Amino acid sequence: MATTSMTTYTAKLIDGPLEGKTITTSFLDSGDPRPRLELRAAAGGKHYLYVRGSASETEYASDDPSGSLPSAVAYRYVETVFD
Repeated sequence: MATTSMTTYTAKLIDGPLEGKTITTSFLDSGDPRPRLELRAAAGGKHYLYVRGSASETEYASDDPSGSLPSAVAYRYVETVFD
């Protein structure tokens, strides 16, 4: 993976209704990965809530000289919220 300014990372959804999917999302202004993701369902008035997994579920790019920003972070399913 080529690194540029690394303003985004891959969120890996490791369980729940979106298990196995990945999305690209941006870091917070602080530079940290988002603690939670709310993802709209394709159909119906609902969205899924995912929270960031443990530090052991975080990957760093091998070609990132600083190694300070993760390239991928795992997220675990919490609940479905109906609008």
